[in-house]
Formats: sequence, C-alpha cells, structure tokens
Amino acid sequence: MWTDVVDLRDFYSTSLGQVARRMIRRRLRELWPDVTGQNVLGLGYATPYLNGYRGEAGRILAAMPAAQGVLHWPRDEPGLTTLVDELELPFPDLSIDRVLLVHALECADQVRPLLREVWRVLSGSGRLVVVAPNRRGLWAQFERTPFGHGQPYSTGQLSRVLRDNLFTPIETHPALFVPPVYSRMVLSSAPAWEQLGQRAFKTFSGVIMTEAVKQIYAAGATPAGKARRRYLPMPERTPRV
Repeated sequence: MWTDVVDLRDFYSTSLGQVARRMIRRRLRELWPDVTGQNVLGLGYATPYLNGYRGEAGRILAAMPAAQGVLHWPRDEPGLTTLVDELELPFPDLSIDRVLLVHALECADQVRPLLREVWRVLSGSGRLVVVAPNRRGLWAQFERTPFGHGQPYSTGQLSRVLRDNLFTPIETHPALFVPPVYSRMVLSSAPAWEQLGQRAFKTFSGVIMTEAVKQIYAAGATPAGKARRRYLPMPERTPRV
C-alpha cells in the first residue's frame, strides 16, 4: 500500500525527517557525485533527495504514483512533479540516465512490472538507486515513520529482486543508523551514529541503498514477456500410386 503524499511531506517537515533526509542524501551524493547534464528521475517520493541535484542535472523530474498522490515541487517555482501510473511511465525508452526509487519499492503491489518499466526508460549506461527499509533495522519496526510501512528488505532480498528483474547490483550501502526517536539529543548526534554504524553495525541500518545497472543482454525489445515460437504446418505428402 502506498503511503499518502501528505503524510510523507509532513514527516520530512519534522526534525526526525530532516535528519533522515540529510543522512540518506549524504550517502546518495557519494553514489552519484556528478550528474552534470544528465536526465534524473525520482520515482515514489524522491523530492527531499533531488534538491541537491537541481542546477546540476540536465533535466530533473519527480514522478509520483497515482495511489500515493502528488504535490507541487519545488515551492514557488515551475513544477517538476508529475502524477504517473508507475506501471506505465510516460517517458520514452532509454530516455533517463539516473533513476532514484525511494518510498516506492516497499509500497508497490506489483514489483516486477514496476522494475520492468524502470528498465525500459533507463539508458544503456544508466544507473538505478533503490532506497528501501532494512528488514533488520529499527526504522522498519516503528510505524511512526514512512520507513515502517510496506515490505522491508534484507540486502540479499533486494539484490535478488533486482537480479530477477534484469538489473545487476553493483554497490550496496547501509544508511540511517540514528534511532527513529524525536529526542533532540539523539538527533543532534546523528553524524556520530552514522560513523559508528558504518564501522560496527552495518546489518542494522535503517535503510539499504543499492545501486544497479541494467542487463542489456538479458532482454529483447519486449522485456515484460517472452515471445512464443510459432511453427508452420508441414505440407501433407501425397501418396504415390
């Protein structure tokens, strides 16, 4: 079930949401240090993480699924958001260089068609980053945040889902080690939590961030299904007299 866009907006306006955004965005910048001139698409609720790439990317767009809802972004500027059917993205084949899935995979009712659409629009040299709640982390255990809703993943499960849908995972990074509490003292020490978690508690991160590339060789022009072989009937032999 998709989280309502208003609930997502309200979470990221809180002190806990702002800390989560900073910690995840810092990791994302390490994965995508330079997107100059590239087309960047955020699918799900990616706007808190796309701001840092505005003015750098050639084109940037936030696609929000219809079941989630859509909000105008960026504020007081021409809109860069669009309401979409996540199973039929309104973008041409091979048109996107970077795709960010956040608050998306864990909410999707149909994971395979969603990832196949991402595969279709992603360019041959493009990169996908999936941000998903970590099954073993604290954030997946509490419903007070959006990361406590939907289907959480372990590192192995996320890797298998991507490989089963024509993607090759190349890097996986844990992020968001600060506990999901609204204590000012805990939130102010979030960078220290991240450093400690990266060294000693990687298994228990709040989210898993996996970067993947598409498997060009693994699909034909219609990746959603295999073409069925057809056979012509053999002509009947006329018996000799």
